[in-house]
Amino acid sequence: MGEERNSMDSMDSMDSMDCREFQAHLADLIGSGQDARNHPHLKECPLCRALLADLETIAEAARQLLSAEQPKEDLWDRIESAIQKEKSEEGKKEKAEEGK
Repeated sequence: MGEERNSMDSMDSMDSMDCREFQAHLADLIGSGQDARNHPHLKECPLCRALLADLETIAEAARQLLSAEQPKEDLWDRIESAIQKEKSEEGKKEKAEEGK
């Protein structure tokens, strides 16, 4: 019976959360895999509903960015080679100009 009472107390405290408490709990709620949209606080609070909607929009945009095409593995090697080649050519030009 004690565990059942603690569970009910926990539910009551979730129902009576203010925005500050809910927002402090939101990351854990989302990270737990629960559907945050079903949280009791959101039934009464349009501000926190809007916050959650904004966060869901941002999360969706981030997922779409992750699926963007990744650069080829040798990209940085090719960039470094191009820089080294350019430096080498500049050095040759400087030596040629000094010899004039």
